[in-house]
This record gives sequence, structure tokens and C-alpha cells, in this order.
Amino acid sequence: MVATTITTSKNDNEVSPETLKSEYDRASEVKAFDETKAGVKGLVDAGVTQIPRIFHRLPNEQFHESSVPEGDPRFSIPVIDLIGVSDDSVRRKEIVERVREASETWGFFQIVNHGIPLSVMKEMKEGVRRFFEQDTKVKKQFYTRDAKKSMAYNSNFDLYRAPSTNWRDSFSCRLAPDAPNPQDLPEVCRDILLEYSKQVMKLGVLLFELLSEALGLNPNHLNEMDCTEGLVTVGHYYPGCPQPELTMGTSQHTDGGFLTVVQQDHIGGLQVLYNNRWIDIRYEPGALVVNIGDLLQLITNDRFKSGEHRVLANRIGPRISIANFFLTSFLPTKKLYGPIKELLSEDNPPKYKETTVRDYIAFFNDKGLDGTSALPHFKI
Repeated sequence: MVATTITTSKNDNEVSPETLKSEYDRASEVKAFDETKAGVKGLVDAGVTQIPRIFHRLPNEQFHESSVPEGDPRFSIPVIDLIGVSDDSVRRKEIVERVREASETWGFFQIVNHGIPLSVMKEMKEGVRRFFEQDTKVKKQFYTRDAKKSMAYNSNFDLYRAPSTNWRDSFSCRLAPDAPNPQDLPEVCRDILLEYSKQVMKLGVLLFELLSEALGLNPNHLNEMDCTEGLVTVGHYYPGCPQPELTMGTSQHTDGGFLTVVQQDHIGGLQVLYNNRWIDIRYEPGALVVNIGDLLQLITNDRFKSGEHRVLANRIGPRISIANFFLTSFLPTKKLYGPIKELLSEDNPPKYKETTVRDYIAFFNDKGLDGTSALPHFKI
């Protein structure tokens, strides 16, 4: 799915790239920000009232919040109840049909009764909070841009490539197929990271079964393609922003992996682009957000859609979210992924070249969150 560019009329908050270039040295300011190793939270702790220019959103990034009337069912992502999914065949068929419809249209859905205890979800959210709110000296030990590290904390993975910097800090942790050495993980969230990853992996296996069935394939098809082999958990921390109208929490993008499972908190701000409108993904207590990634769109030959989404900045904070990415880009595997042959026909020829997960994610990361999709680059 090619990214949709929405243009808006210029206003006082929008700054052209030419003006940005002439008025300040972005590269130097980005480097100076990075070298503090304190992230966006460091700016907030220092009491900034005006956000640095590097955070100003792009001129063509539509800011306004969802204009859809609250409660309009036509513009609410599906909430799918997984109760009975493993022991009631009739119920499972209903769930598979809802998963199929959501994956083909929205690329997003929420799930409830998913099996992960509320206590585990709550502790994971608190673990992320503890990490970012611990003493900066302790936190800085994990600050790195070395992609080989199994645990890495920084602000904006694409800081040196993206055209604008997002108002958030993150840590990422590789948790499967090889569990990290516990001593390499932050003490404040070590135990919950390991427990949460086990729970999410179990859920991921089920989700890929449902997605396989939604494609008319054997339930084990996607799991046997190793879609659940790799898991990376990312903890996002979005501090309250003094000028949220000038920046983004996360710029418009699609996810590069196969599937993403997200826990968001009550503050909200996550939006999906649907029929050319930004739709709020409302917080549902106990629910998890599931979204299709680029690689799943690629192997389903555009049957499932990798939904474009973003996160608005907010005066209220911190907003905390945990994103779990099913992908294997950090593994040395040379396995090729292309459109699944069982889904192809004369009327539905392959639309994408075969690629390794590593090559796809490398292109995705090099491009950064620039408001466009990486998928067109891999089209035949």
C-alpha cells in the first residue's frame, strides 16, 4: 500500500524545508541532542517551554485530530473477542471471519480475552515507566545506536535520517528466538520483560493461526514460515509536550515486520489512516491492538493491508505503549519471502519480488519514518 500524502494549507506552525535549512544547522542540533543521552525526557526535566526546531513536524503532515463523530461504528476499528477461540469451532470460524475482514480493510483490530493476564499487562507498563523514570546515570548505560545490541535505549531509531524528530524515547529488546542474558537487561524491568515476551509469543502463535485460516490456508502455514520466530519488544515513553501542535509523537508510517501487537494506555493518540481519514484507536481497558506489517502484506500479495498509522503528541504525559514486533531481521537467516504460492493464480500474479527479512528491514530503517511506505521498492 503506497503511503497517502495529505496536504494542508500552510499556517504559522508550518516551516518549509528550505527555511529550516537556512535558519539552523539540523545535523548539528540532532547530534547535540543525541549526545545528551537523556532523550526527550531530558528536555522535559530541564523545563523546556518551547520545543527545539528538530522536533517540528513536516509541512505536509496533517495535524488535526479525528474529525469522525465519536461512536460512529463505520469509523471504529473492530474489537474482536477471542473467548472460545480454542475450544468452540463455530466461535472460531466467526473470529476468523472478523480477523479476515479487519486485515483486508483496516489492517488493524483490537482483541480482548486474549489470554494475557491484566496483572502482567499492568506490570509491563509500569516496568517501562520505571525504566524511563530511573536515575539518568543508570539509564544512560543502555543508550546506544548499535543495532547488534539485544537491549538498546535511545530517542528515535532514525534520528539521523528522519526529516523531523518525534517527541518520544524508546527502548528495544530482542526476546526471541534466543532469550537475552538476564544480566544484560535493566534491573527495573528485567523479570517482566521476560514474562511478557513468553505471553506475547504464545498469543502470536494463535494470531498467526487465525490469519492463516483467514487466508484459507492450513492453520500452521504462517507459523511454519517462521513468522513467529523472532520477537522484538519496544517500550515507548512519550513525555507531555509543551507545544504538541508543532510535533508528532510518531510520524505517519507502516510497520516493517509481519505483525505488531501493541498495548497502549489511557492517554490515547494512536490513529490509523482509513478512507483518507485519521481515525482514533480508542483505548479499551485490557485490550491489545494488532496491526498487519509490511512483510505480511507482501507475502499475502496485498490481500492483507499494512495500515498506516501515527501517534499525536499530547500536553498530558507520559503516554506509555509497548509494541511487540514479530520479525527476524536480526537473525543471520537468508530465507526468502515472497507472495505465498497457494494464494497466487492467473488472475492474481505475484506483485512483489522475493526478499529476506533482513534486507527489507534494512531498507525500511535506512529510509526512516518519512511518511512513505517501503513496499513499492519491492514491487515487481
